Amino acid sequence: MKQNLIFIIPIILFSLLSIFLGIGLFLKPKEIPSALIGKTIPLFNLPPVSEKLNGLKDKDLRLGKPVLVNVFASWCGPCRIEHPLFMELSRNPEIIIYAINHKDNPSNAIRWLDLYGNPYKKIGSDLDGRVSIDFGVYGVPETFVIDGKGCVQYKHISVLTKEILDREIVPRLKGKKHVKCKLKQ
Repeated sequence: MKQNLIFIIPIILFSLLSIFLGIGLFLKPKEIPSALIGKTIPLFNLPPVSEKLNGLKDKDLRLGKPVLVNVFASWCGPCRIEHPLFMELSRNPEIIIYAINHKDNPSNAIRWLDLYGNPYKKIGSDLDGRVSIDFGVYGVPETFVIDGKGCVQYKHISVLTKEILDREIVPRLKGKKHVKCKLKQ
């Protein structure tokens, strides 16, 4: 009997582990809600990536109108893929797009923006990644919708697509989808 248990227990444990792994593979980690949804943004004051541009402060995200905040870097391949969408969005005067340049050499960021275009109204240089960490950023690119009072309404991890833009972001920018804000503790 003991020999049977020694053989059966590992098989049962392996089967359970395989089931949980299989379930995990079918979950969509990009859709895991952020702990910041419904909470106010952290306080921050980021310098500009260039003296010709404006840096970014938390106060810029509390001016009474919803905004997009894109976390990007010049070394980020997926950032280049989504960048044309931000260029297209920036042509709409109703939409304000800010950026946090994550752990990037400012001169590389400027070259990248010169090459691909600058859709951002303001860009903060987050050289040490502290502000990104405060925003709960796991990697780049990540995009946030912040309401006019500084409350995080939505977070998208990875490359932004036209479908996600139309389904999730634009309605939030227009105030059609809104999360009640709790005070951050």
